[in-house]
Order: sequence, then structure tokens, then C-alpha cells
Amino acid sequence: MPPKRKAAAAAASSSSKRQVKDDADSSGLSDPPSPDASSSAKGKKPAAKKGGKAAKEPVKPLDPNAPTNKSIPETLAFPKQEEGRVRIATWNVAGLASARKKGFDRYVEAEDADVLIVTETKINKNLEDTALSARYPHQSWSHASKNGYAGVAVLSKLKPLSVSFGLPTHPDPPSTDGRIVTLEFQSLYLIAVYVPNAGQGLKTMSEKEAWNAAFETYLRELDGKKPVVWGGDLNVIADARDLRNDKSNWNKTPGWTEKEKTAFERQLNPAEGSGHGKLVDAWRAKHPDAEGEYTYWSFRFDCRTKGIGWRLDSFIVSERILARVKLAEIRADVYGASDHVPVVMEIEGTL
Repeated sequence: MPPKRKAAAAAASSSSKRQVKDDADSSGLSDPPSPDASSSAKGKKPAAKKGGKAAKEPVKPLDPNAPTNKSIPETLAFPKQEEGRVRIATWNVAGLASARKKGFDRYVEAEDADVLIVTETKINKNLEDTALSARYPHQSWSHASKNGYAGVAVLSKLKPLSVSFGLPTHPDPPSTDGRIVTLEFQSLYLIAVYVPNAGQGLKTMSEKEAWNAAFETYLRELDGKKPVVWGGDLNVIADARDLRNDKSNWNKTPGWTEKEKTAFERQLNPAEGSGHGKLVDAWRAKHPDAEGEYTYWSFRFDCRTKGIGWRLDSFIVSERILARVKLAEIRADVYGASDHVPVVMEIEGTL
């Protein structure tokens, strides 16, 4: 998610004023610039300015039908997956302890994914929960050494062949704890990530570049053995359609800079003649013309109501298995437990 969010202040009111964090534990990008506050008051028409000029119209979502709820609905229901498919979901919960008080368990039950990636857990020990363990007997947790920071978990009904933690190709592998978990299945690798961001003011761009280079190498190594599914909070914007204020944020906000965009494109598109195959954004492949569909809205500046968001969370798959991807959707109404919403992908056949 956007730039480092400071730990939320007190309860609900503080979460609605989430501050940008200044360390490497952010969802990735900075909060969008504050829209014209004078035109955003609920129910008020913009007042005419002196000199006869009308004030700006209130900022509204690009899609008038986009959900603007600020808490998870009491009742959630999603279509059941078709026979012969595996459903994988990913959700940046912005703190698992907090999210569980605001509807996390309700979502888990309604979605009933075969595999659930949980990012930014902000916990330092495995969650012990009888109901969750009954649903997901195979759990892989990665915690950062810093308390209340980062964290990735993969909860699975399916038993993996192997599980590994951290990014072994990184010059400082321990620094990637709480950022990445890799599960090997029979037909593919599942890489769950909470990608670090470049920091407020882009001050940790060098650390982000080190991650990007190491992760590209890691992707090539795994994809050379079997196809890859890479999911989680990618903390990068791939396309101007994937954030609301692209021009004002370009090269200023973590996640939407030329360096990060170029690195992401390299990760997806290996050099010609390298012998490696391409990777594809599964959601974009299923929604090639979509605009204004996001996975993150800052709690600040009433961004949810105004439709000012970012598409930071997704699934990337090896191009050679793209035909197996039968569904990729954003659960846009599952908002409020976190400032992110889940993303779901269904893949045909067994993992």
C-alpha cells in the first residue's frame, strides 16, 4: 500500500485518519494528495467563488456504481467456485489483530478460499485459532524481527510439497523476513509477498531497488523449474489506469515511479533470448479495459467515497499457465477491516 503508514492512532477515529508511515513497513505508496477539501463536505453543493466562478465539483468515483462502504457488510456471500478449480485469495489486512475485530473472520468464512495469502499481518508469532486451523490445516507464517511490522502468512487447505521463507537471492536475506513465503506444489510455485516500498519522499528507494533486482533473479530461478503464481501486495502500479491521480503522483509517490515501474516490467518480461517465459498480471488480463478499479483507498481525505484509490494487490502468473486462470476479481465491498480489499483468482486444475 502506499507510503509508510504511521501506526494508527487510537480506535476507529484514528484509523480513519491513518498517517503515512515513514519506515519500510508501508503498503507501499503515499496517501494521495488531499482533494479540494472545500468541495468534499457531504451533502453540500460547492459554493460559488467570488467573481462568479463556480467552485469545483466534488470528487466522485469514476464508476458511479463502485461501492463506497467504509465497513464490511454484516452479510457476505460470493459465488461458489466451479468444480475442478482452486480458489486463491490475497488480502493486505493492515494488522491482523485489528482486522479480526472488524470482519476478517466473516470474510474468511464467506470466501472459503482454498489458499489465503494474508499480508501485513503485523504480528510476531503464529496465530493460534481453532476455527482457522480447522479450515486451513497447512499454515505458513513469516514474521519480521521488528515488532508490529510487515508479516506474511499463507493459509492452505492443500498440503504443499515444500515451504521456504525469505528471499535467498537478496544481499541481506534476513531483511526479507516477514516479506515473502514460497510454497511448492506439484504443478507450480506459489510466491506470497508483501513487497517493501520506496518510502516517504522515496528515501528508501535503494532498498526497494535491491529487493526488485533480487526478486527478479528469484522469479527466473523458480519459473525455470515450473510455472509461478505470485500474489500479494505488490506495492507497485503497473498502469496509469490503476490509480486515480496518476499525473500528480508520477515520480513523487512510492510505487508509481519510473524506477519501480521499469523494474516491475523487467520482472514480467525477461530479455529476449534468455530462455525464460513472460509473466502476466492475471487481473488485468481478465479486465483489459477496466479503469477506476482499485484495491486500496486511504482512510484519509475521504478517499473511499471519492474513489481515489490504487490497485496494489494482484496475482501475477507465468504466461504459459494463463489459460488456466478462469477468474480474477477484486472484492471491492470488503472494505473497512483494512484500507485494502481482497483479490481472488481461480485456477483450473490442481496446484
